[in-house]
Amino acid sequence: MCGIIGYIGSSDAVPILLSGLKRLEYRGYDSAGIAVLEPTRIRIIRCVGKVGALEEMVMKDPPKGVTMGIGHVRWATHGRPSDENAHPHSDCSGRIALVHNGIIENHAELRRRLEASGHVFSSETDTEVLVHLIEEYRSLPLEEAVRMALLQVRGSYAIVVMSLEEPERIVGARKGSPLLVGVGAGEGLFLASDVPAILDRTREIVFLDEEEIVSLGRSGDVRIIGLSGALKPLREPIHIPWDSLQAEKAGYKHFMLKEIHEQPKVVEDTMAGRISADGTEFFLDDVDLDWIGVKRIAIVACGTAFHAGLVGKFMIESFARIPVEVDYASEFRYRSPVLDENTVLLAISQSGETADTIGAVRAAKEMKVKVLSICNVLGSSLTRESDAVLYTRAGPEIGVASTKAFTAQLVVLLLLAMKLGRSKGILSEPMASSFSQMLRRISSQMNGILEKERIIEEHAGKLRKKEDFLYLGRGINYPIALEGALKLKEISYIHAEGYPGGEMKHGPIALIDENLPVVAIALRGSVYEKMLSNIEEVKSRDGIVLSVANEGDEEVRRRSDYLVEIPYTDEIMSPLLSVVPLQLLAYHIAVRRGCDVDQPRNLAKSVTVE
Repeated sequence: MCGIIGYIGSSDAVPILLSGLKRLEYRGYDSAGIAVLEPTRIRIIRCVGKVGALEEMVMKDPPKGVTMGIGHVRWATHGRPSDENAHPHSDCSGRIALVHNGIIENHAELRRRLEASGHVFSSETDTEVLVHLIEEYRSLPLEEAVRMALLQVRGSYAIVVMSLEEPERIVGARKGSPLLVGVGAGEGLFLASDVPAILDRTREIVFLDEEEIVSLGRSGDVRIIGLSGALKPLREPIHIPWDSLQAEKAGYKHFMLKEIHEQPKVVEDTMAGRISADGTEFFLDDVDLDWIGVKRIAIVACGTAFHAGLVGKFMIESFARIPVEVDYASEFRYRSPVLDENTVLLAISQSGETADTIGAVRAAKEMKVKVLSICNVLGSSLTRESDAVLYTRAGPEIGVASTKAFTAQLVVLLLLAMKLGRSKGILSEPMASSFSQMLRRISSQMNGILEKERIIEEHAGKLRKKEDFLYLGRGINYPIALEGALKLKEISYIHAEGYPGGEMKHGPIALIDENLPVVAIALRGSVYEKMLSNIEEVKSRDGIVLSVANEGDEEVRRRSDYLVEIPYTDEIMSPLLSVVPLQLLAYHIAVRRGCDVDQPRNLAKSVTVE
């Protein structure tokens, strides 16, 4: 959703705010703005468009000597993208400024009441009610005024507020949307939606909990209170191991391409220290769960993480013979799920801030179910609300379309499946050792696929003008067909659908003609012949076939118009390889179509509202 940043300290605030907003732009890019504290006023600069447009405006008349400010990048929910709807928003007097990520559900009711008492609104946003509510309590200290205002709102929020009356302090608060405090930098204190915004300034982070208000003083003091007004002890900061360079493009044209190419290393990092030397034991971060007592697993996730969950179902059921169900997190708690004490809820999220996934976790915890999460972000909301966490170690993922986080999730799911299989005595030592050896080869096999990028780029050039695609896979690779179609939709705006191959005859076959490309994942394994039949059915109706097949497979080559060859590995871990060419295909088609790959229209990296 939206991205916010705040700073108070001794350094020039403007470059800190602009740099942070550039690093947060994956969270929203409909409009951008900053507010800075000048000697006699709060100066607000904002505009429609990306941070680059804002930076141009700022440079025409740059604020001088300001050491306190807030900033925002917007992903529009209430009110179209416009200069008026861009954040920051101010009160009637212009003496209070505020930025917000989230949705105020009762904004219409509050707006009517505030207008009736004389407040004048200048935007269509739900956010503006917050700054006017705070204005109602302007006789109180800012921290208390914020608290009193928030007691009246329903919905989700992460906010940062500054006031001309209190030039030595900024205040933040969160409920349902992420907000963190950066400390220990020596030049001041920071507030941000996400870690990458301030990685170049500090890696010491305090994550705010639900319904907490934080007050930051220029002298370096940090004070946290609850919505009740009770003072809370200041938690020790968490050290984030990411390097700020990981949040840069490092010479690649786009973050997405960089992150695709980082996948071999991500696989190695995610495995590191988790497999014994002989490959028969698996160490999952000291997760304290009764592995033997697990009788059922319910997986919840959204988007790409949901596809990882579908692959995980195949892995866990194959290795551990435990029944697994996979739900869209957005639907899970609305279907009266049946969970018991022998069920583990497995929540998967790259950011750990996905609102629907966190909602599903809270519903499960109300039913006294243990929650294990797979997440990429230390200290995120999901990790704090889970009983145990398995981290993916993918580093910051900036591209909106997830790539390396997905493969890291698959590695963790595979390790979890083998751990469960060993604990239950189903996966033998020799089999565990064999699969571990294959997993250790995956990163080098991925590198081999990436070396064939030029071939995939050539295929993309020939298919870039097509407006519909069908993706087919069977068995454990049918979720990869879904993921491949999602990637193409997300970044190229081409209509694409993924299906299990066996479902083609139940409707999608009607779409096949000489203009429809069909991407078929046809790897050696238990469903190989079935996929060959699917390809034949497509060709007999003059469809265009692009196949992903194992190296040296002449049967598939003969039946295909375009071919991408990948190394052979066991079927159970083949998704780790088969997804890579589909990511590259989507990327190069999108580039050839002139699309903004890292910031596709209407999308945001982390969906923090329902």
